Amino acid sequence: MTLHKDRLNVSRRDCLKLGLGALLGGGLVDMFRLRAHATGASPAVARSCILIWMDGGPTHYETFDPKPNAPSEIRGAFQPIQTRTTGVQVSQHMQRLASISDKYAIVRSIRHDQGNHGAGNHYMMTGAPPRIPVGCGAFVSFHPSMGSVTAHERSAPNGLPSYFSMPSMSRSGGPNFLGARFAPFIVDDNPNSPDFRVRDVALPRGLSEGRFDSRRQVRREVDRLERILDREAGDPVNALDEHYQQGYNLVRSREAQAAFDISGEPERVRDAYGRNPMGQRALLARRLVEAGVPFITLYDGGWDHHTNLFNSLAQRLPAWDATVATLIQDLDQRGMLASTMVIALGEFGRTPTVNRDAGRDHWSNSMSVLFAGAGTPGGQAVGATDVRGYAPVGHANSPENFVSTIYLKLGIDPGKILFTPQGRPTHLVSETEPIRELMG
Repeated sequence: MTLHKDRLNVSRRDCLKLGLGALLGGGLVDMFRLRAHATGASPAVARSCILIWMDGGPTHYETFDPKPNAPSEIRGAFQPIQTRTTGVQVSQHMQRLASISDKYAIVRSIRHDQGNHGAGNHYMMTGAPPRIPVGCGAFVSFHPSMGSVTAHERSAPNGLPSYFSMPSMSRSGGPNFLGARFAPFIVDDNPNSPDFRVRDVALPRGLSEGRFDSRRQVRREVDRLERILDREAGDPVNALDEHYQQGYNLVRSREAQAAFDISGEPERVRDAYGRNPMGQRALLARRLVEAGVPFITLYDGGWDHHTNLFNSLAQRLPAWDATVATLIQDLDQRGMLASTMVIALGEFGRTPTVNRDAGRDHWSNSMSVLFAGAGTPGGQAVGATDVRGYAPVGHANSPENFVSTIYLKLGIDPGKILFTPQGRPTHLVSETEPIRELMG
């Protein structure tokens, strides 16, 4: 995670002068220092949420809302296929998900009015529209993300962070006024690599446990030295002591090590998820859920198909479909789907008309969301768009309804009031009505 230099430069400099900067690595120590003590949470319906963020805005036509009766310039090149659910079709490259449609719902009724990446991302990630106009490339934060709020309200056992994002954070996936302690712990390494290691969780390469303990003892002895600055202005290094201890405990935690040891999975399981970065990150997400982590975001970029949409998706969708279907089935077979949400979406859908570059452009008036687990009734399509996919027919749901649904399933009151450091009261969500069809 990225932290402001003015928050950390003194302590890091002093530690480096003492030769201690490599003891645990800055990332984890910084996270623990800023994380402090998360508040308690109300009893949860869902234990965890895995949010698959399809950054760029996935097309609803070529995924979960095909329009076979629309004109050719709208329906596109893919054919619909029948799912296990009577009357519900998906696109031809979603075959695995079509076969298990009884285990998830497709939401086709969400719409909003933020048609660029920055604003749409913020709205869907937080449940709050941006306060000012923002550009497509903007990384904006006017409100805490769902992951950060969950980390604020729920803790994870064995010293694990409560909020992970892999391999990066989405544009608006941060904590805003909650503070950097509730930012996601980023796992940017590729778990499909044979030498996969998670930074700050494994011992540094070339450092044995004996040498690690020795360096820790050296640090303990140095900390006993009297510091002149302590008497005058206080030394920020002192504030790191507890967090070094937490970091040390995590590095030595068998539970943490087990959660990240993806090599312990049977080969058939790893193959089923897909021997690619997305597939193995989904498998790692399942392992983090098993370890008790309440919120994991799988950042899956590259869905902004203004050009060459059909060729691109013909290559991409089969593997994506297999990974997501395997994740849902694996959780279900392990008895974990009842307490784990699996959600897949992006910031908006795509335009009804295929453009001259064989792509579709931004379209926030309709989109599709896959929603599974934690008591969600499967085998249903929630809402519908018109025959051309322009907009929801009948009742439309907002991002506020969507985010409120997730909070309620996690046992978090979406109407809860939090206070900024300046004392300003802020509702988590302004409109707290959930999507009722998803509540069971």
